[in-house]
Amino acid sequence: MKNQQLGNLQTSIIGIIAAILVILGLNSFVIINPGQAGVISILGKARDGALTEGIHIKPPFISVIDVYDLTVQKFEVPAESSTKDLQNLTARFAINFRLDPVQVVQVRRKQGTLENIVSKIIAPQTQEAFKIAAAKRTVEEAITKRSELKEDFDTALGDRLDKYGIIVLDTSVVDLTFSPEFARAVEEKQIAEQRAQRAVYIAREAEQEAQAEINRAKGKAEAQRLLAETLKAQGGQLVLQKEAIEAWKTGGAQMPNVLVMGENSQGSIPFIFNLGKISNQS
Repeated sequence: MKNQQLGNLQTSIIGIIAAILVILGLNSFVIINPGQAGVISILGKARDGALTEGIHIKPPFISVIDVYDLTVQKFEVPAESSTKDLQNLTARFAINFRLDPVQVVQVRRKQGTLENIVSKIIAPQTQEAFKIAAAKRTVEEAITKRSELKEDFDTALGDRLDKYGIIVLDTSVVDLTFSPEFARAVEEKQIAEQRAQRAVYIAREAEQEAQAEINRAKGKAEAQRLLAETLKAQGGQLVLQKEAIEAWKTGGAQMPNVLVMGENSQGSIPFIFNLGKISNQS
């Protein structure tokens, strides 16, 4: 009986020891996946040197591992600033960044979690970088030269976040808005420009029409001059006689009851007298 109780006690002790060893074993290593970095803290103090991907030994129970994602992160951050001409300009930036694996320990010591990095570092630095970029140009230039505004913003933001262990990969302007007063000013300017363009078009059209009238007048004068020269030349009377006959044909007039020729029938213009009208007048 005693041997059986002793055996049961030994079995229990062995089981407890085995359980303790298993627990110790499970808490004595950590696995860091690709795209991650770990910071080990022993008794509340962060150790230098980030844990890269793979398996790592750690002191059980007295150590904590903070794992940081090193892949590309994206957050949209609003910003507001005054331009060179003192106009309010509001923007929203989409920022792609990742943490520098070399500085992960410093990030853990100074900023802590990723949420703190965004709210306490990225958001205020985005605001300051936007102020630097917007102050260099007017609101109209900020809109028409949007790519230059973005370049200045990227440079300012990259320089400011680099010292915090944050690598800016890319930024994009999601939205860019300006004050209602400026919107009305832009609309009025566009309307004025359209009216000016319309006035220029009308002036050019009038000028072209006037030139056309001049050309037509010159052509008519030239035609009259040529006709006068023709009439002065030999055979000019025959031309007048032909014109008169053509007028009778095209005008639909009746042939005259009396055809009177001049003294010289070869060189005079025919004259028409309607005998019916003469009799009615008498």
